[in-house]
Amino acid sequence: MSEALVLGGGGVGGIAWITGVLAGLAEAGRDVTGAGLLVGTSAGSTVAAQVGSGLGLEELYARQVDPALQAAEIMAEMDLEKFAAEIGAAMGSAASMAELRRAVGRAALDARTVSEAERRAVIESRLPSHGWPERALRIVAVDAVSGEPRVFDRTSGVPLVDAVAASCAVPGVWPPVTIGGRRYVDGGVRSIANADLAAGADRVLVLVPLGATEPFPSERPLERSVAELRAEGAEVVVVAPDEASAAAIGDNALDPATRRPAAEAGRAQGRALTLPWATD
Repeated sequence: MSEALVLGGGGVGGIAWITGVLAGLAEAGRDVTGAGLLVGTSAGSTVAAQVGSGLGLEELYARQVDPALQAAEIMAEMDLEKFAAEIGAAMGSAASMAELRRAVGRAALDARTVSEAERRAVIESRLPSHGWPERALRIVAVDAVSGEPRVFDRTSGVPLVDAVAASCAVPGVWPPVTIGGRRYVDGGVRSIANADLAAGADRVLVLVPLGATEPFPSERPLERSVAELRAEGAEVVVVAPDEASAAAIGDNALDPATRRPAAEAGRAQGRALTLPWATD
């Protein structure tokens, strides 16, 4: 049976929560990190790359809860209501999804942010290995100018750090990432988890730190993608934060202070999770 692990967006709090859930599942005897396919979007691209690095879950978990091991993050304030209003205004009367993504890209290109070099250094510090893993890893970003999605993998000729940085380039918060002369923004502009990229897998576990609601209108919303995967015969489980985890992530998932509480809440949630294929 082929398995896919699909990890969605959700800031540094989301990275910590996903890591905690995976550690909790493993602690309860349900380690899913050996999946043959990893699909990562935004925060999920970071965890997918970390899992693919071969570093053990306990070490990855420690990197979220131990201040001495935590990556050097940049504090960012994010008012979700204001963000939605600004992006909504930028999108205006877009007539298509591609036009909508282009509008988001324009807003991202016009925003004042830290430099690409500063942001890349953060991504470098997050990743235990800067090389692509041997197993299948798909990382999603969106071209800020054309609005077209781009799926990076080890055959793309793109450094892993750049692919992850592009997927994590939240519009208006972090700078679009330059790759091959193109500028890229967050893969969540296409879909919160891009779960359709797990097509062909028999079992699919989807972790969405910010829940299943799409941050932008999408032709590939999570609900539709999950329905399509199930129609093709796949067993699909979608996990969003429970009440304790949502409280731990809080209102600003980009705040580095959310890491320890989100990881701990995620681990408790993971220990309690059941999977339909866990007893195989």
